[in-house]
Amino acid sequence: MQPRPETLQDEQGRVFREAWISGVRKYYPGEPKPGYVAPWEDTPGWERQAASAVYRQVADFVSLSEGATAKLTREQKGRFVALCWIAQIFKHIQDPKPSYVADWDALPEWQQQTDADIFEQIEHRA
Repeated sequence: MQPRPETLQDEQGRVFREAWISGVRKYYPGEPKPGYVAPWEDTPGWERQAASAVYRQVADFVSLSEGATAKLTREQKGRFVALCWIAQIFKHIQDPKPSYVADWDALPEWQQQTDADIFEQIEHRA
């Protein structure tokens, strides 16, 4: 029996969130903000929806490329996650702060590395 779509969506969002938290703990310099490492249950609804959507976008990209994403650089993988995330921010937040929608080159190194890790986590599951 296949899980209900809500259950699958929730699972995918959790995978994204856990990869994010893992990356933040690995790369963030110093002590991260509590919201950066908040568990899934404490994550706002819009952010859960965004995490699930970006997971699906990455998984679809991997599937449609028939595994050719393995040839992408870590930077290319991270850029894809970052761009998908920016679209979700615009979808869910009326007037986001510029830092929420910053382009790849403006992101801190820890966030770039975390985004690349997220892609690779999803890529290995897809």
